[in-house]
Amino acid sequence: MSPPAGPARPSPRPGRPHPTGSDRGSVTAELAVGLPALLVLLFAGLTAIGAVTTQLRCVDAARDAALAASRGESGSEAGQRAAPAGAEVTVTAADGTVTATVRAPVPLLGGPLPRLRVGATAVAAVEPGSPGPAP
Repeated sequence: MSPPAGPARPSPRPGRPHPTGSDRGSVTAELAVGLPALLVLLFAGLTAIGAVTTQLRCVDAARDAALAASRGESGSEAGQRAAPAGAEVTVTAADGTVTATVRAPVPLLGGPLPRLRVGATAVAAVEPGSPGPAP
């Protein structure tokens, strides 16, 4: 009698050993180790993008506050209009210059993580003929 006819087993590729029982599940183990690391990198990247965006908004708000105060307008109000949510705007005047400082928290993904804060400072000279710096 001849052996039963069935599908032929594919031969392993040249240069590549045939998988054995000890290789089973290695992809799952590698994924289990690699996926959390990938998620941490993604989280760190998104937080860095949020920090840079908040920093740029603070720079714009500080510039607007300093220029408005140097013209005699309310620098705090001008800074708050351009500042990110939750920002603190401080405007001081001394020796013919106006200094505006804006500090804001960075929005983070997740809950119980420490808050990051970024800030920016801008200085402007008091413009001649203006009524004087307004805080």
